[in-house]
Amino acid sequence: MKFLILALSAVILFGCSQPAQQPPQAMIPSLPVMEVQAGNPTTYQEYPAAIEGAVNVEIRPQVDGTLDRIFVDEGALVSKGQPLFKINAAPYTQALNNAKAAQHAAEGAQANAQLEVDKLAPLVQNKVIADVQLKAAKAALAIAKANVEQARAQVGAAQINVGYTLIKAPVSGYLGRLQKKQGSLVGPTDPTALTQLSDVHDVHVYFSLSEDEFVTFKSSYAGNTLQQKIRNLPPVALVLSDDSTYTLPGKVDMVDGQFNKATAAITLRASFANANGILRSGNTGKVRLPLQHRNMQMVPMEATLEMQDKIFVYTVGDSNKVTKQPIIIAGKSGTDYLVKSGVKPGDRIVTAGIDHLQEGQKIKPEPAKKAAIAYSSH
Repeated sequence: MKFLILALSAVILFGCSQPAQQPPQAMIPSLPVMEVQAGNPTTYQEYPAAIEGAVNVEIRPQVDGTLDRIFVDEGALVSKGQPLFKINAAPYTQALNNAKAAQHAAEGAQANAQLEVDKLAPLVQNKVIADVQLKAAKAALAIAKANVEQARAQVGAAQINVGYTLIKAPVSGYLGRLQKKQGSLVGPTDPTALTQLSDVHDVHVYFSLSEDEFVTFKSSYAGNTLQQKIRNLPPVALVLSDDSTYTLPGKVDMVDGQFNKATAAITLRASFANANGILRSGNTGKVRLPLQHRNMQMVPMEATLEMQDKIFVYTVGDSNKVTKQPIIIAGKSGTDYLVKSGVKPGDRIVTAGIDHLQEGQKIKPEPAKKAAIAYSSH
């Protein structure tokens, strides 16, 4: 029994004499690190846009009447001067005939008054009659001449009205919907036009900038005046409703004279060639406007962390400890953020594995490409 107690005591004393084991130290992760660089990137901003033909006109009748004939179909491509509609011309032809008859009567009266003047002139010259009669004849002749001029004007007006019964295309372009059918009564006061006609060989694309965007727009391009800046603008692109990009570039060529008070925005216009007629008035899309940035810090998007509507990067200090740093974004260029503030050129940031980092944690920096391979293999 004594032997057993001595053995247990020896085991206990041996256990107490052993040093306590220390917990293993956490491994310092090897993470990719890069220096922030500054550059002159170009970013692209898209703005909702409305497309209109270079000429977009309503076709309306200029005289009242019944629509006798329609020479074209909806959506047709028509040439300038091509007949589109015919209004019943009978009432206007009759008015023209009456005007011509009145003109002939006035011309006869003028001839008669001229004969009277010619008859009285020698009699007055030979002092056969008093000159008052000649003066009265000349006054009657003047009235007759005025009546002839008035009659000719009425003939001209009647001819114009007859011409208005044949409605022709004022420009070349594509027709819209035909709002009236053959036999309809039409007139200049109708609230609805007969149709729309758009010349879309060139199209105008209208888009708007807010006040802040317009300030940035003006500061991004060379030139002392707004017109000089517009001339220095690079070509713009048109993104169609299916997110495809129109094949031809456009050019911004107009800035509205004032801001819209209701929207606090100003309208700009870009023009695009459209010889094949792919674009039509009423189309919508987006104008992609390039903006040149100077001396802007660039940070890869994959090196950022978004929390509570803020964007952060992990900067690496001299002791290789990381600090979560908020940054202010000015835009995007490819896969990079353009940073307005928060980091400066030469700052080191972690480019991968940031989801598991903690404030003040120490890391082992590696060049970004080499470290990225090592990190992805774990």
